[in-house]
Amino acid sequence: MSSHRNLVSLFFLAALIAVPAFAQQDWRSGIQWTEPKTVTPAAEIGAPPSDAIVLFDGKNAEAWSHDKWEIKDGVMTIKGGGDLRTKQKFGSMQLHLEFASPKPGRGQGQGRGNSGVFLMDRFEVQILDSYNNTTYFDGQCAGIYKQRPPYVNASREPGQWQSYDIFFTRPELKIIDGKIVDVLRPAYVTIVHNGVLVVNNFAIEGNTAYHIPPAYTAMEDKGAIRLQDHGNAVQFRNIWVREIPDANLKPPRGKEFYSDDNTIPKLRKEVETLKAELEKMKSETETKTKDEETKSEK
Repeated sequence: MSSHRNLVSLFFLAALIAVPAFAQQDWRSGIQWTEPKTVTPAAEIGAPPSDAIVLFDGKNAEAWSHDKWEIKDGVMTIKGGGDLRTKQKFGSMQLHLEFASPKPGRGQGQGRGNSGVFLMDRFEVQILDSYNNTTYFDGQCAGIYKQRPPYVNASREPGQWQSYDIFFTRPELKIIDGKIVDVLRPAYVTIVHNGVLVVNNFAIEGNTAYHIPPAYTAMEDKGAIRLQDHGNAVQFRNIWVREIPDANLKPPRGKEFYSDDNTIPKLRKEVETLKAELEKMKSETETKTKDEETKSEK
């Protein structure tokens, strides 16, 4: 009787472990999550949500390093004076901006409606009039300059307003004595151009430059957002940013959860062991039963 009870107990224990978690109950990781804060989305699509930092709302350029560009009728236009940089620095972020190239479109290639938005003051997302305007593909509108062309050309005609929604994860670098010794995690960027996904989770290869290959250099965890003055009267409006906490960028369970020696494989091994023990006990029980039946017949 005792061996029979053990057999039944082991059978139910094995069955309990073998059944998928979702078939038993709602699975929980045990992680003590922080409650997500409430953010009120804007009533109008493209407008800043409640937790956004507004960089340009059409009225002034106080968020930027200087105001030498022209501001008129809610629009900021390149009028010379050099690049604009934000006074505040940002790392990982969601960035929204709207721009329009000059109308009519003049020039060709890189000489037509050229500007750019630099993330952390060094990674350029190209701004260019790419409507019926051919240039090298990794230098056209919405490309990561000299590193990655957009999947598609979603550009509108000159003079029409266009939008960028950029999702950026800062790089994680190992720096000793002011010099970079290792890239622990490259920067990643996703770009939506006029509502079209054109770059998805691209690993940026390093600083974007025209004349040298990309490479990471020592930098701080945050840098300015920069708008480029390339000599063309590109217009901007509705620029805002949301900071993304770095704590949300790493797997919360740690590397060991995703390794080959995690909880699930261990449970599987235990189940296999229990199954083997059950088979052995079942065989022994059947043999014992047959022996007892044989004795009783005699």
